[in-house]
Amino acid sequence: MTEKPHDFVFETKHWEVYLNPDQYYLGRCVVSVKRDVGAMSDLTNEEWLDFAELSRKIEKGFKEKFGATMFNWTCLMNNAYQEENPHPWVHWHMRPRYKNPVQFAGRKFEDKEFGHHYARQTEQTVTPEVFSKVVEEIKSFLEK
Repeated sequence: MTEKPHDFVFETKHWEVYLNPDQYYLGRCVVSVKRDVGAMSDLTNEEWLDFAELSRKIEKGFKEKFGATMFNWTCLMNNAYQEENPHPWVHWHMRPRYKNPVQFAGRKFEDKEFGHHYARQTEQTVTPEVFSKVVEEIKSFLEK
């Protein structure tokens, strides 16, 4: 078995979940399809159904464990087209949004733009210890 990177959180038959290093939104993740797929229209019905089930688990868990209010899901592959020979890969950026501040692992996370588009330029890194605790907390509800 290949060892997963430190930001790996969970996988299904068709998708992998990784914690984003930017934790401005507590639990911000990237959900990536496992096979080489360059357009959403090329996803199979089975991949779509698997994604639907995974997104339900993610949203339910984030609401219960962290108190997330709602979620911003974006599928942006613009960076792939900055290359001369683009190789897009279908993936989703999932940003949980919080109406109220959240205390987790000794840190206060506050969504100052709640109710507005997500912050594009704001970045908040956390210590490796806090990052690991966020990964473990998300794993605890996705592995159920």
